[in-house]
Amino acid sequence: MTTAVHLEQALAKLKTTGVRMTPQRHAILSYLLDTMKHPTADEIYKALEPRFPSMSVATVYNNLKVFIEAGLVRELTYGDNSSRFDADMTDHYHALCEVCGRIFDFEYEPLHDVEEAAREQTGFKVKGHRLEVYGMCADCADIRQH
Repeated sequence: MTTAVHLEQALAKLKTTGVRMTPQRHAILSYLLDTMKHPTADEIYKALEPRFPSMSVATVYNNLKVFIEAGLVRELTYGDNSSRFDADMTDHYHALCEVCGRIFDFEYEPLHDVEEAAREQTGFKVKGHRLEVYGMCADCADIRQH
């Protein structure tokens, strides 16, 4: 599916939740849909600041919260105190490079049996799960070999 199709779907979803689309919101959402880098709020701010000089990091963060509440963006926290954001809401997992910090998407059959086991063993009403794989990306491994 193209970014334009994803953007149109996101805009339609926001409209049904009563969220007004501002130029800043449009730019933030478009940026997230275009990038595969899982940016922080600060990185989004720095990328958009030339086009929106009056926009603050707080504006970016507040709009990201709106998108999270609307189910359009997922917040990724990995213990380094800087949340990253992902507009790809499909079932997928992440591989994190412990050297450069980049996050890579990978697909794997959703682990519904893990959710079912948690439900059965704990009585939880499971909302979902998250899986991360840690290691070294190919670029960092190449650098280390030379």
